[in-house]
Parts: sequence; C-alpha cells; structure tokens
Amino acid sequence: MEPASIGNLCTLYQSSDFLVVNKHWDVRIDSKMWYEKLTVQSQLKHQFPELADPNTYYGFRFCHQLDFSTSGALCIALNKMAAAKAYRCFRDRLVTKIYLALVRGHVSLGRMAINHAIGKSTTVGMTHMMCTVGMHGCQNPKPCQTELTVLERGFYSGDPVTKVLLQPLTGRTHQLRVHCSSIGHPIVGDFTYSLKTDNGPYRMMLHAYYLQIPVEGEPIEVITSDPFTHTVDNNWEMDTHVNNLHNIIGELKEKYITEQCERSSTLEVQDDKIPTKKPREETKEEREKCLQWLNEWAVS
Repeated sequence: MEPASIGNLCTLYQSSDFLVVNKHWDVRIDSKMWYEKLTVQSQLKHQFPELADPNTYYGFRFCHQLDFSTSGALCIALNKMAAAKAYRCFRDRLVTKIYLALVRGHVSLGRMAINHAIGKSTTVGMTHMMCTVGMHGCQNPKPCQTELTVLERGFYSGDPVTKVLLQPLTGRTHQLRVHCSSIGHPIVGDFTYSLKTDNGPYRMMLHAYYLQIPVEGEPIEVITSDPFTHTVDNNWEMDTHVNNLHNIIGELKEKYITEQCERSSTLEVQDDKIPTKKPREETKEEREKCLQWLNEWAVS
C-alpha cells in the first residue's frame, strides 16, 4: 500500500447501502481541524461525491473506528437504514474483526488469550493513553479480551519481531495496542505505547485485515491484502513459520457458520414452543443509544 493521497483510496466492497475501503496508515477518519486536509472523509468526497449525504456533518456514516495509525478495512453506511442495521450487528457483538500486527520480540506461545481490563490513564502527561488494571492512575477499567495467534517469527531491520493475528472480542479504545504492550510485546512503530521510544519504522505495524458484518439481507465479508510481507516491506524477514493465516481465517468462517446454524436452530425451537410470542422489542434505552449513534454524524 502506498502512502495516502487524495485520490488513492482503495475500494474493497461497494453496494447501494455499504462501502468498505482500505484505509491508509497515519490518516484520520475525519477531522474538524482546518489544517487536516487529508482524511478518509475527504478521500471519499473526492472519489464518491455523489454518495455524500448532505444531512450529515462529514457526509458519510462510518460504522466503526480505526486509529489514526492503523490501516485496513473500514466500513461506511451510505444511508440511515443501512447504518441502523450495521449498528445492531456491532451492538449484538456479531461482527468479526481480525487484525495483523508485527510486535517487538519473539512471542513464545503459539496462541494466547489476553484478558487484562483496560481503563483510561489519569497520570500526568499520559491522559491521552489507556492503561491496564493495576497500573498507577488507571481509571474505570473495563473487562477486555483479545485472542493472539502467532503466525511467524522473524526480524525487522535486524531486530526480533513476531507477526501475529489479533482478534478483539471486546471493543475498548486502543485495546490491541494496550494488550500487546501489557504482555511485553508492543506493536512495532507504536510511539505512544512504547513510551515514545519506537520511532524508527515508517508506520505503526497494525492492520485491519478481515472484516465480517452479518447485515440482514447483505452479509459483508472483506479480506484485504497482507501489508507485512517481505515483498511489501523488505525490512521484514521471516525466520520461522508457526501458523497459516489462511487456515485460521477458514477456521473462523467455519466457526461463524456453525454458530449461525445453532442460533437459527435455537430460534426455530423457540418458535415451535411459543408460536404466539412476539420478537423482543428494543428498549427505550437501546433505541436512544441507536439514535445517538446514527445521529453522531448529523449536522449540528
């Protein structure tokens, strides 16, 4: 992937309701700052001016977030109804997101679950950061879980690094970056969570590789290219292959299909037992939360 410019945003998926693009690293999704001319929003307006919604502040409804430094699959809803459908998938935790990363050092275990609760740092000079429970000044930590799978071990510019697959099972701010740092393997190029020491690489090595949103009537599934290969970045040299990326994605797909079948069977059994029972309606609190999310991009 080349550095971002106004006209080189890559489209991964497009329909009348949704657009999925491959976000560049070091680009904000949107910004109210006059001096930040290059954002995903400005790229979208340049490439798809006809799709911009004048009734929203930024012109587009982003279904989720990616950090400034993170690249990869980013989904945009092209109308309010599509945004509502996507919101419910995220609310019900039906979305599958898989990231690739290069982390410092050689991770010894092939697979691990990271369960450190994450809160906001109140330490002077670090209030822009998140932290794990037990750290000084960690406020309101909430349960978080990330599954890590080692793909390859090797070297980046001569230093030992590990290529990993990361699956966040919760959605806390900076979760993947904080969790990797908490186990002693910060993400390569993560200036913030290396305590301002890792500034050598040209980017932070975290990429949203796979995105699956089971939208009703239009399930979305997108896989990007892998940016962490020797062909793309010759600073990366693989030494040991541990787990196959494509096999893991295949396992996740099979797991999803099985879960969907079990969920459908359960619903059918419930319908047979209680045929007159109506589907549960959203509570007032749930409706208000959905409306708040949908109106987040509205013109103020």
